Amino acid sequence: MTIKTENRESSRTNGGVGDAYRRLIEIGIALSAELNHDRLMELILLEAKDLTNADGGTIYLKTDQDTLRFQIIRNDSLKIAMGGTTGKPISFHDLDLFNVDTGAPNHHNVATHVALSGETVNVPDAYSSNEFDFSGTKEFDKGTGYRSKSFLTVPLKDHQGDVIGVLQLLNATDIHGEVVPFSADIQPLIEALASQAAVSLNKQQLIDAQRKLLDSFIELIAGAIDAKSAYTGGHCQRVPELTKMLTRAACESQDHRFHDFDLTDEEWYELHIACWLHDCGKVTTPEHIVDKATKLETIHNRIHEIRMRFEVLKRDAEIAYLQGRLDGGDEAALREQRDARLKQLDDDFAFIAECNVGGEFISEESLERIKKIAAEEWVRTLDDRLGISIDEEQRLKGVPPTPVPATEKLLADKAEHIMPRNDKGIMAADNPWGFRMDVPEHDTNLGEIHNLSIARGTLTAEDRYKINDHIVQTIIMLEALPFPKSLARVPEIAGGHHEKMDGTGYPKRLTRDEMSLPARVMAIADIFEALTAADRPYKKPKSLSQSLDIMRRMRDDSHIDPDLFDLFLESGTYREYAEKFLDPSQIDTVDIAEYVNTKR
Repeated sequence: MTIKTENRESSRTNGGVGDAYRRLIEIGIALSAELNHDRLMELILLEAKDLTNADGGTIYLKTDQDTLRFQIIRNDSLKIAMGGTTGKPISFHDLDLFNVDTGAPNHHNVATHVALSGETVNVPDAYSSNEFDFSGTKEFDKGTGYRSKSFLTVPLKDHQGDVIGVLQLLNATDIHGEVVPFSADIQPLIEALASQAAVSLNKQQLIDAQRKLLDSFIELIAGAIDAKSAYTGGHCQRVPELTKMLTRAACESQDHRFHDFDLTDEEWYELHIACWLHDCGKVTTPEHIVDKATKLETIHNRIHEIRMRFEVLKRDAEIAYLQGRLDGGDEAALREQRDARLKQLDDDFAFIAECNVGGEFISEESLERIKKIAAEEWVRTLDDRLGISIDEEQRLKGVPPTPVPATEKLLADKAEHIMPRNDKGIMAADNPWGFRMDVPEHDTNLGEIHNLSIARGTLTAEDRYKINDHIVQTIIMLEALPFPKSLARVPEIAGGHHEKMDGTGYPKRLTRDEMSLPARVMAIADIFEALTAADRPYKKPKSLSQSLDIMRRMRDDSHIDPDLFDLFLESGTYREYAEKFLDPSQIDTVDIAEYVNTKR
């Protein structure tokens, strides 16, 4: 923690002032390089103690509540170490800069006086001081048998001259170990050190404030994405937790596969940012696609439009029956014909409605029936160009209007259902991001037959592409940001969680060797969270064993990293996450021996 050891004894004498100032320069360089708050506190205090040969010392920082807060305390004789990287937690209350009742400035305490006045105070002997109240110090001495004598209390001023804290040194000692007053010669040196320390602290506080702002903004974006759709729930918040758990397990693992893997503090922060931004591209995904619960759903469920057409045909059947009666037709035969037609329409609509809900598979027989029902005709008597948007008008350009009354198919794939694609350049062979995805011909296809014929689920190829496009947009957005060198890998880590180890994933079709370990970790975290999430309204959450069964198959198909999947199991990360985030009913008995790769 200290800078150098040579010539320190001479720096405490008049002959060593030159050495002391050289050390001050070295300390200043070290202070400017240190970004860890606790290590910075230790560096400042220990170097100040060493320069003055002080037995103890304390650093306070001002708070927004007009108090001085203890940051670090050291006393060699009493073996007291609080705060910093090696000390116990601070057990002292803040010092009030102003009287709580009257609001008067607190000049009785030497530390608060220095914070308020901005002036250094050198007290040769606390017990003979009449200027400041050392009653608390004396009580402390009674309880410990210690003798607090000399105090050097120095303000920590930032580059604007504002006091941000106080450095207090206790009991200077001479070369014989006797307690002596802090010399006037050493005071300027400590004031210079305090000035350097204050600038370093202020810089760190500004960096910390910027980080807090960045973190809050990133978490705000992630929270907004989760809030945007009930289908994503707390996904953007849970994936970072699981990613960090598994990454930490890799850092701590003694397995030869992870022996050389570790992260610095800066790399941990880089991972933190990447985790929280891994789905930021979802802000561009249309909500009705993310939440598409039925095949005909867009902004609304278009089954209601089709239902109305069936209602028209049913009314037509009633009208045909009544018209036949008026024309003198056989009432029984007309009724039988009407009832058969109504039943057929009811059955056909029920079938279409069932197809709209979606499922695991739609048969060829069902596809043929959809086409047969679609061929039914109905009569429209109102102009379908009235009350439409400019966008709809643009799509109807080149489509001649149909005079009314117009006979139309019950279900149709119309020209105006097709929306052209305008982003083909993103997937061009020479695109700057390296994307390699199959792109549907159209941006959107709202065709009714096209959507009802979806083989599995509720998404068309166009819909699925838009869902997958979120990772494309994530990478584009992140690579457009001016990340500093320490965060340069954020786009790579955040943008790789849909890649597969065999190169069949998206959006770049990367293989395992082309991905960093943190990116491969996040791929596992993303999958496990999705399988076990209980806040997806379209599916039931899977149990631990069900989820691991699926992931084992993904491992065997070279979709996820086999070594990391083993670590996920053997380190207990899967259960640690489960106990924190899963419903107890999901946590069933798991024998990891059934899932670990025995061929490694």
